[in-house]
Amino acid sequence: MRFIAACVCLLILGLIGQSRGAEDQVIFEDRFEGKLADGWSWLRENPGYWRIREGALEIRIEPGVAQTVRNALVRKAPDRSQGKFAVELTVQNLSPLTNQYEQAGITWYCGGKPVFKLVKELLDGQVCIIPGKKLIEDKPVRLRLVVSADRYVAQYRVEGTEEFLTAAEGSLPPPQDDEVSIQGYHGPVDAEHWIRFDDFRIIKLP
Repeated sequence: MRFIAACVCLLILGLIGQSRGAEDQVIFEDRFEGKLADGWSWLRENPGYWRIREGALEIRIEPGVAQTVRNALVRKAPDRSQGKFAVELTVQNLSPLTNQYEQAGITWYCGGKPVFKLVKELLDGQVCIIPGKKLIEDKPVRLRLVVSADRYVAQYRVEGTEEFLTAAEGSLPPPQDDEVSIQGYHGPVDAEHWIRFDDFRIIKLP
């Protein structure tokens, strides 16, 4: 009996060790506490239209499209040919979205070009997650973009809920100087619409 009990204990300890070894690994994090972390750069910066305030990054959303977006905050992305990674970001609009396609969230770049976005967006008068066109309440939302060598999974979790939901899945082009960006566009010309971004993380998944 003692021998069996010892074997069971060893098996349990081994399983615990495997579980710990399989945990997610945060490889970069920025909570925007006072300043931007090292490694960020601005694409078409407009200095008066972004700020660090109360432990978050806030960007005023200007008119524009993906190719002309102002104040896109960009950094080098992990090498997805070497595994699976998740990029997470909390997004909150500080005033109601009013413009068709007004949006904010995560954009993925390959070879200097935007190839994919996971955003909170106003579409035909309804707030939704794009891709997937998943209707959501107009609350802060946690975005989670999972990427691998040739695939993405776009997920989201609205404030007050426990689990990530999948909005869409699909293919990505092969890695090529990948970058990930925090940004928003299609904002109004005559009103100040600020988006609050918080708790940006890049995670290596098992």
